[in-house]
Amino acid sequence: MYDRRFFRSKLGQAAVASVTAMAAFVALSTQMHATPAFAAQTSCHIVQAA
Repeated sequence: MYDRRFFRSKLGQAAVASVTAMAAFVALSTQMHATPAFAAQTSCHIVQAA
């Protein structure tokens, strides 16, 4: 199934592009250091209308 003719087809090219994109995503996401969300640290004033 994975021969030269498959990779020349549109489906094969899409498969290669998908695998390349997933590999790039994994490589980039492992380099990112996630920080905690700042939403819990911000203060919000609640105003009540009469």
